Amino acid sequence: MTNASPAVAPTVAELRRHVARWRVQGERIGLVPTMGALHAGHIALVAAARARGDRAIVSIFVNPKQFGPREDFSTYPRPVADDLAKLAAADVDLVFMPTVAEMYPSGFTTAVSLGGPAAELEGAHRPGHFDGVATVVAKLLIQGAPDFAFFGEKDYQQLLVVRRMARDLDLPVEIVGVPTVRDPDGLALSSRNAYLSAEERRAAPSLHRAMRDAATAIAAGTAPAAALRRALDVLTEAGFRPEYLELRDAATLAPLTTAPNGPARLLAAAHLGRTRLIDNIPVGGD
Repeated sequence: MTNASPAVAPTVAELRRHVARWRVQGERIGLVPTMGALHAGHIALVAAARARGDRAIVSIFVNPKQFGPREDFSTYPRPVADDLAKLAAADVDLVFMPTVAEMYPSGFTTAVSLGGPAAELEGAHRPGHFDGVATVVAKLLIQGAPDFAFFGEKDYQQLLVVRRMARDLDLPVEIVGVPTVRDPDGLALSSRNAYLSAEERRAAPSLHRAMRDAATAIAAGTAPAAALRRALDVLTEAGFRPEYLELRDAATLAPLTTAPNGPARLLAAAHLGRTRLIDNIPVGGD
């Protein structure tokens, strides 16, 4: 049975009232942090939250602190009514929808800053991005005090960053990764896919195909540098402007220049028209 409409908490105080009531009943709580513009990937996170706990909370907050000055904060899609309908169908118990002023009240000056897995890749190409992610996620985990928090593997580096932050700050929450959800042609679902023109959408699956071919070649013994060079050539021919395509250790994101002895990941970011796409896939035993 699905909710007719999920309860919406616009303030931290109201969020905590709901959580306190559930805690008294001995219920376990899962949190799915999102920026809205929900798609099937987000709903997979909700399903994972419902499977692991008694209550599922979804936060919708377009976090200004993780956008750079030339990024798409002002134009990021915000289809609130559509999002709430999807969450009702997914049987979410509570939607936390704070304003910017609620999350960052006047005089707010605190930030969480990470090294480790945050230092390179997205961290290098989007300075300050992971400080903004870590700050807002830390606040959400403290505000909602969930037992579990669910993040998609599509943002693989973000998943590792959040895990490290929760461990380093002794936050009593299990960070759960959920596999990437893809369209049938292989394109990883993303709210930003809506920016793609029809022609760009036809070209977009080339990113996953090039990565898949490179991962297969590396696993079969091809030198990583050669496999990655071929993939970059394929992407350029398909109209992409690659930012990075790198082979990294799956646990630490340390660079790998030889065939991996254990679980590894290919991680990529590339522009197609005005849209920046990211993706990652396992290599070897991951």
